[in-house]
Amino acid sequence: MAPFSKPETVLKQAEGLVSVGQTHAALQSLTEMFSSKKFRSTPLASLEPIMLRFIELCVEMRKGRTAKEGLMQYKNIAQNSNVQSIETVINRFIQLADAKVQEAQEKADKAIALDVDDLEASETPESILLGAVSGDQTKDRTDRALVTPWLKFLWESYRTALETLKNNARLETIYQQVAQQAFKFCLKHQRKVEFRRLCETLRLHLSNVAKYAHQTHSINLGDPETLQHHLDTRFAQLNTSVELELWQEAFRSVEDVHNLLTMAKKAPRPAMMANYYEKLTRIFLMSGNALYHAAAWGRYYAVITAMGGKSQEELRRLAGQVLVSALAVPVGSQTQDPEDGKVKNSRLTVLLGLPKAPTRRALLEDALSRNVLKLCPESIRELYNTLEVTFDPLSLCSSIAPIFTTLASDASYAQYLPLLQRALLSRLLSQLSQVYSSLNIAQLLELVAPLKDTAIEGSNAFGDEQVEAYIMGCARRRELHIRVNHAAGNITFADDAFAAIEDPSSSSMANIGAIQPSTSDLVRTRLSALATCLHNSIVTLYPLAQLTEEQQQERFAALVEAAKAERKALQLRRSIVARRRELLSELSVRKEREEASRRAEFNRREKEEASRRQAEEARRRDVERAKNEIEKIRTEEARKLAQSLKEKGSLKVDITEMENLSTDNIMRLQVEQLEKEKRELAEKTRIVSKRIDHIERAYRKEERPLLAKDYEQQQAEDKTAHEAAQKTRIESARLSHQQDLETKKRLSRMLDFYYTHREVLISKRSEEFAKRKEAAQRKIEEEKTKRRKAILKEREEERRRLEEEERVRREQEEEERRLEEEIRAEEERRAHEEEEVRLAAEAKKREEEEKVALLRKQREEERQAALEKARLQQQREEEAEARRLARAAEREKEKLQQTQPRANGFGRTTDGEVWRRPSARDVAPPTPTRAAAVLPPARSESPAPVPKFRPAAAAGAGWRAREAARKEGGGDVPSRPETPVSRPAPREETPAEDDGFQKVPAKNVWRPTRGRGRAL
Repeated sequence: MAPFSKPETVLKQAEGLVSVGQTHAALQSLTEMFSSKKFRSTPLASLEPIMLRFIELCVEMRKGRTAKEGLMQYKNIAQNSNVQSIETVINRFIQLADAKVQEAQEKADKAIALDVDDLEASETPESILLGAVSGDQTKDRTDRALVTPWLKFLWESYRTALETLKNNARLETIYQQVAQQAFKFCLKHQRKVEFRRLCETLRLHLSNVAKYAHQTHSINLGDPETLQHHLDTRFAQLNTSVELELWQEAFRSVEDVHNLLTMAKKAPRPAMMANYYEKLTRIFLMSGNALYHAAAWGRYYAVITAMGGKSQEELRRLAGQVLVSALAVPVGSQTQDPEDGKVKNSRLTVLLGLPKAPTRRALLEDALSRNVLKLCPESIRELYNTLEVTFDPLSLCSSIAPIFTTLASDASYAQYLPLLQRALLSRLLSQLSQVYSSLNIAQLLELVAPLKDTAIEGSNAFGDEQVEAYIMGCARRRELHIRVNHAAGNITFADDAFAAIEDPSSSSMANIGAIQPSTSDLVRTRLSALATCLHNSIVTLYPLAQLTEEQQQERFAALVEAAKAERKALQLRRSIVARRRELLSELSVRKEREEASRRAEFNRREKEEASRRQAEEARRRDVERAKNEIEKIRTEEARKLAQSLKEKGSLKVDITEMENLSTDNIMRLQVEQLEKEKRELAEKTRIVSKRIDHIERAYRKEERPLLAKDYEQQQAEDKTAHEAAQKTRIESARLSHQQDLETKKRLSRMLDFYYTHREVLISKRSEEFAKRKEAAQRKIEEEKTKRRKAILKEREEERRRLEEEERVRREQEEEERRLEEEIRAEEERRAHEEEEVRLAAEAKKREEEEKVALLRKQREEERQAALEKARLQQQREEEAEARRLARAAEREKEKLQQTQPRANGFGRTTDGEVWRRPSARDVAPPTPTRAAAVLPPARSESPAPVPKFRPAAAAGAGWRAREAARKEGGGDVPSRPETPVSRPAPREETPAEDDGFQKVPAKNVWRPTRGRGRAL
């Protein structure tokens, strides 16, 4: 394998090879790059140009398999990073293949046009012979030679693209586009076989969705967008199959569409369903199933009327189609095999989305409920009245004949005439069976004679043999109980009293249009009629008691409650059943997915193991084959060499001992043999050249004397030939001159007549020329006048147009100027108003600021007054407290002095004890307890605007504030008050003097002592 090169280098090498005509080598170089290990790590920006060139070379050389391998590898690389690149490459691939097909068609057309040598000859012998042998025309052979190979390649291109893009959610859009392009290809070239294969391929891809569900980019049909893409593709497939008239494939496409519709979570678009039912009508009509054809028309009409948007004429035509298709349904059951018919009818019913199988009566009732009878044409309305409403078997055919003639003239209704003829015969026989018990065959044929005489298509259905065959078919299918007596020439309508009881909802002849009950009906309904008569008698003899109004209301209420309860139970039961179905479906889907994943995993492992074994076995076989081939080549070369040397005979080589000789020895022997042959050949050449030289010298020596004699003889012969030629030429010239003189003499007699005739012709021609010239001159003048008037008119219109444009422009400018002035005035007014608003806001703001400043000043004055008042109050309290403490200390001192003994002069008391000075410990009052502590007086409430009063701040809590106050007040500043808890309390409460202050009683409020401090 060649070493990996850069993508740009590989592309340049390929372009160089293509420029010198080596396209195979260029394609091989690009293919080798795809097989390299480093191909996956190459950036896509470099790979896309290479891939496009690779596709161009594959298309040019029709290498479909090589292109498929390259596209697969490129998809595996680019599907995770750049889906647009894959789409570009695939589109380029298909475009190039399509362009080649068009080019081949153009070449074929040119070849057919150039292949005809004689345009007047209808056929050549070669074309007759080829036509007799092959049966093809010239164009067919040319197309088969030029166009067919490229058509095959284009078809392979579509298949390759679909195989490359299948089962990948990221490539789903381009996959559906390619599928629809393939449908257009089949439709354009009428490729019915390829279309069937394409449909099978798409079905296979859709069936493999569950198989590849474990992959990274698997398709999820639960996604509405993905499902819509598949529905669009299936509808395109359905339309193409109908246009190609592949009705079996169209029916399969309908089944595919229905399967996808059942998977959809939301209802499809009405236009899509209308297309679906319209295609079903064509399919059922081509298959001859008139019942389901009419049912499809009914569904189509229901969808169209629900959509709306149709004109009255279109609705009229659709109503006629619906009613005619329902009337064209044959009366009676047409199924031969009941089981097979049930299965088939159930499938068709499911495709139409109907709850049960349709019947002729139900279709007619549904059509009438949709107001079809009023919308349809008059001829269809008369046909309905004649077949379904009136009962006149003797004039039925004569009444229908003109209606059939009218319908035959309309292409949309003419296709229903064979079915309508069968429906007419069935209706005629059913009405005759209601009136007659037997009827002459000739009379029956006279009744259908008006239809037989009409010149419409299918009128031969009313011949003698056809009518008899239809009667026997009705008897065989048990639609009529009838017997034919050919000996007497009549038919008998049998009325069996014990005939099989039919379903009343069926559309047999016995149940439709009955004007009197048959014997079987009387027998079947005898007991029910007797029971009805007895019940009426009992009611007459023993009438039921009339219920009161309250009883009726109670019963009615009970019935309503029972109905509600039953409805609720039914809804609950339906919800339970629906939920069970959902759970079962989810469970089955889950099981299917698990089983599919397990099966896929098992298959993947088996494939990997098998591929590994195959790879090992292939590698081993390749090694053995290479060894055997090398040995075989060596042996064969040695054998051939020895054989060639033996055949030459110059060397003696024993073939039996050839295995003992090596290739080198054989080559040495061959070289010796070649050298020997070369020497022998050189010697032979020298001898032959010497002999030829001597012979040539002898020839020239002998012919030298004979050359002069030969030259003289040749001169004499040339002179004789020249003289004879001159005599012959002079004689022929003299004879031609005499003939020319005789001709001139003969023609000179006609010269006068020639000149006369020429003068007459010239005069006539000159008169005719003058007339034509005068007419042309008049025409020129008229055209000039018309042109002048037209130009003047155009100039006048142009002038008016310019004046009008100028007027409009001036009006627009004036309008714009007026609008600008209004806008400018409006802006000035807005600016003035904004300025006034701004000035008012500023004035209001200044007033508010002045009010706020005034209020702040008032509050500040009030606060200062309150502070001053508090300070004075605090000062008076401190002075009162000091006086009280002083009085208490004096009283304590007096008490101590009274209780202590008098001391003598030596410092002893009278009791002989030593006298000591009382210490501060004995004089100081005891430490007050928490309960006896005097609380500070209650603070008077300050005015609302004044902030909370702080005694420490009022008294100058800091030493700097106290010092400044002392300097300002002359030093008479009270000291900082003590904490209330640190003040000593008296042991006994003594009455204080009335000093003008009110004592505040202590409050027994507990306060934490932590962090507050205690007085010592």
